[in-house]
Amino acid sequence: MSDDEREEKELDLTSPEVVTKYKSAAEIVNKSLQLVVSECKPKAKIVDICEKGDTYIREQTGNMYKNEEEENERGVAFPTCVSVNNTVCHFSPLASDETVLEEGDMVKIDMGCHIDGFIAVVAHTHVIQAGPVTGRAADVIAAANTAAEVALRLVRPGKKNKDVTEAIQKVAAAYDCKIVEGVLSHQLKQFVIDGNKVILSVSNSDTRVDDAEFDENEVYAIDIVTSTGEGKPKLLDEKHTTIYKRAVDKNYHLKMKASRFIFSEINQKFPILPFTARALEEKRARLGLVECVNHDLLQPYPVLHEKSGDLVAHIKFTVLLMPNGSDRITSHPLQELQPTKTIDDPEIKAWLALGTTKKKKKGGGKKKKAKKGDKAEESTEAEPMDATTNGDGAQE
Repeated sequence: MSDDEREEKELDLTSPEVVTKYKSAAEIVNKSLQLVVSECKPKAKIVDICEKGDTYIREQTGNMYKNEEEENERGVAFPTCVSVNNTVCHFSPLASDETVLEEGDMVKIDMGCHIDGFIAVVAHTHVIQAGPVTGRAADVIAAANTAAEVALRLVRPGKKNKDVTEAIQKVAAAYDCKIVEGVLSHQLKQFVIDGNKVILSVSNSDTRVDDAEFDENEVYAIDIVTSTGEGKPKLLDEKHTTIYKRAVDKNYHLKMKASRFIFSEINQKFPILPFTARALEEKRARLGLVECVNHDLLQPYPVLHEKSGDLVAHIKFTVLLMPNGSDRITSHPLQELQPTKTIDDPEIKAWLALGTTKKKKKGGGKKKKAKKGDKAEESTEAEPMDATTNGDGAQE
């Protein structure tokens, strides 16, 4: 085996050290999400909430691997976004922005953390209100969550990406909602947040991806966005875009001094993973980023919107396809939901009844006696979220 082959082999889930790094990143991002949810209150400034999420991740990752000889890169893998109501994604405003949350807002929180380039991402939907979420708000969150639970059971070795695309659309339709177009679920690799194996949210003539089969020891970010509207979001204002990623395969000699300054700063601080323009000097960034984007040196993550009055929910999780089954490492409990729809479709119920761990072969070893206080083996079946189930029913 060549050095390259050995290095490639060591950097997937066959290495216990790699699994530990994924799970450490997941633990931090889950706690950061918990913090951000607790900060989502009426009149709270969105930019302050985003900063708190990113700061927590930087501080917690900064405390890891301090004593090791080799310095591991670690920190924010995707900046904290707080997108409200009909805003679909990527709202992470600049420091000067005064936008605040209001009672009743449906808030989508999206963030990522990495340790040595091993990335854990998560997104969650929270409504700013006391008591259970009801009506169409409950429908759209239940649609996203049930679709996520189905995807968790279908992203497994031997299954195809197109199987997942078809299934999540069927789940959304059962709640009279749409899966939002243009959202992609990607394979994750070291320092790669948008790997080559991709799951389409909606297959149409405009967006095509290669057919792919899932394999053991792969990692995926499963990204589900549902809407009570048409599911065809639009870019309303490019000035709202603040998240970018360096397009590493592109080069261009920038003309403006401000652009060269900003691009140099980006190459030093954020050479590979997405970053927020908040982390750059704001006045120069406004000038310089435009030229960088115009010449494809940066890939923008635009802030997209459904129509006013539409509600959008977002659930994203990271899953490790381990030899003993799928391990979902990022999540957050939902509020109690009381959707108006009930899942009766036998195919959806069959998907939800699938386990996420491989069954052990019978015989071949003594059963361990359960210690007092041990949990019973957890069932990995999920319940569809309907009028009889609250929001915790399908959470793991």
